[in-house]
Amino acid sequence: MSSESSKKRKPKVIRTDGAPAEGKRGKGDTDQETQTLLWRVSTKLEDPSGICMVPSNPPDVRYYSEESEVDLRDPIKDYELYRETCQELQRLMAEIQELKSRGIKENASEIDERRVQSCVHFMTLKKLNRLAHIRLKKGRDQTHEAKQKVDAYHLQLQNLLYEVMHLQKEITKCLEFKSKHEEIELVSLEEFYKEAPPEISRPAITLTEPHQQTLARLDWELEQRKRLAEKYKECLTSKEKILKEIEVKKEYLSSLQPRLNSIMQASLPVQEYLFMPFDQAHKQYETARHLPPPLYVLFVQASAYGQACDKKLVVAIEGSVEEAKALYKPPEDSQDDESDSDAEEEQTTKRRRPTLGVQLDDKRKEMLKRHPLSVTLDLKCKDDNVLHLTFHYLMNLNVMTVKAKVTTAMEMTTAISAGDLLSPDSLLNCLYPGDHGRKTPNPANQFQFDKVGILTLSDYVTELGHPYVWVQKLGGLHFPKDQPQHTVAADNSLSASHMELTVKLLRSRLQSRLALHKQFASLEHGVVPVSSECQQLFPTKIVSRLVKWTAIPYEDYAELPYTKDVIEAGLAEDTHLYYMALIERGTAKLQAAVVLNPGYSTLPPVFSLCLNWKGERNSSNDDNIRAMESEVNVYYKELWGPKPGYQLLTNQLQRLCMVLDVYLETEPHDPSVEGPKEFPQEKMCLRLVRGPLRLKPFKFNYPQGFFSHR
Repeated sequence: MSSESSKKRKPKVIRTDGAPAEGKRGKGDTDQETQTLLWRVSTKLEDPSGICMVPSNPPDVRYYSEESEVDLRDPIKDYELYRETCQELQRLMAEIQELKSRGIKENASEIDERRVQSCVHFMTLKKLNRLAHIRLKKGRDQTHEAKQKVDAYHLQLQNLLYEVMHLQKEITKCLEFKSKHEEIELVSLEEFYKEAPPEISRPAITLTEPHQQTLARLDWELEQRKRLAEKYKECLTSKEKILKEIEVKKEYLSSLQPRLNSIMQASLPVQEYLFMPFDQAHKQYETARHLPPPLYVLFVQASAYGQACDKKLVVAIEGSVEEAKALYKPPEDSQDDESDSDAEEEQTTKRRRPTLGVQLDDKRKEMLKRHPLSVTLDLKCKDDNVLHLTFHYLMNLNVMTVKAKVTTAMEMTTAISAGDLLSPDSLLNCLYPGDHGRKTPNPANQFQFDKVGILTLSDYVTELGHPYVWVQKLGGLHFPKDQPQHTVAADNSLSASHMELTVKLLRSRLQSRLALHKQFASLEHGVVPVSSECQQLFPTKIVSRLVKWTAIPYEDYAELPYTKDVIEAGLAEDTHLYYMALIERGTAKLQAAVVLNPGYSTLPPVFSLCLNWKGERNSSNDDNIRAMESEVNVYYKELWGPKPGYQLLTNQLQRLCMVLDVYLETEPHDPSVEGPKEFPQEKMCLRLVRGPLRLKPFKFNYPQGFFSHR
């Protein structure tokens, strides 16, 4: 019987109206006998000895409760009663079986008597079963109550352990507290007691009390610094005296300058007679006579600009003059050479005929042949970094090409992500907008390429150089795009009109790339360099930090799901430089895909953001991420800093760290998460959110130090 059925069981009611009548038993006699048996069972169960005692007059029992009876009974005695009842029942069954096996009719009364006794024993077993189920239910209830008490004690224990841990943290903070005086380098104790006067050292007190000893040492340090300050003032006065003496001597030396100038003017005829200052220039001009017209225009205009406006521009001519002279032999000699070469070719063709592939290769080499002389320009910067430009002329294509090389004054730190910054193939890309230097600017070259099987000039750019449009203009070449022209003359005025602007752009490109090279070396180590002039653009404490800065190819950038808008807007091309920045704070990770235009810093970098924190968030599903992109892409003019604005990229990255702090600190706390807030608010904001888009305050106000909405 289950515990639920025992709950629903009603109390038993046993009615006894007296002893049965003697004589023949009828239906009423049987009921009376059954009630007597029930009373015997209850009496037997209540008797501790287990012996059924049937009194002559059973008491008038109305009802009893088995649940209350369980508390009064001993389970061990019930178990003994169960064993005895089972043994007695086995004995009665065996006797009944034996009597039936004899088959004597007189044994029927004995069998009935034993059957009645067996029924009594069965009823005893049933009651013991009910009592056992009641005990089991009560035991389960008691176990459940004890378990609840244990859980309550365990919860109290956890609360106490948490309080202990909190107190231990506070104790650790107190023990690790560092005072400002610990940063001051004090003299040793031996020197202190040796040099300090007794009224400051007070040995009687300071030797036994460390606190008083520290105060005395600080007082002595103050006294010493006051003395050093007085000495410093004395040194300054002596320095001023020495400076005055130096000024007097300078004035004396400066008076010699006019005399020296007069001596130099008097020696000018001697210099002209000996050709001492003009020898090298004279040789250059002699060599320039053999230059092709575009290179000659470039040489003349660059030399004139260097002498007039830019003393740091060095122009020179390289190459073999003899080979250049051989290109301009008289026609008769050339005809004789051609006849000799034709005769040799006839003899060789009789022996061996070259294949079609070899003939095409020879024609391609002849088509792409360069002039033996080239013009070099060395652009020097203020920090002694030099940009070497070598200009070549392709005689059959009538175009100019350029190769670039950078020489730094100091050894640059190796940065993996800065590999393409100073690369000759990408250094001069898009110096003017849209000028990639991959295609020939001369429309007539396409017809020449079709004859020899050249698809495009970009396959030979590495060997020949880049045919930028600005290179053609420096050489005075201008190619109309309406129709191809086979002959284009070099124009000096065209070269002169583009010379000054092109030189400034080249020098600016070199300085910007060198500045980026230094910045990338710091970014790869997780340090965002910010100059002192730009410190006011950011708060003093920024928790988010840059953990990764790498260069990525254009294909990887195009596969990112949050960069499609930039590509569709035409702001990302294969000639641009692409980088990936990773900024972290706690469990939040902000990925920034950066497009660096070759015209940096005139054209700002473009950032595309993706925040991985409680899911992936970008500008398509989070308006605040779009606002963070606007802070660096739209309001970039605030981050230019001092001209020429080479720190724009690092200031943009620093602003990203700043706005990420604001984004995370202004996020509402999830009540379902136990414990303190992951990103406590440390930035002061006038309003956490504003408008239907619930935008966050990303604008930093200096010097007040709070954040507000735009």
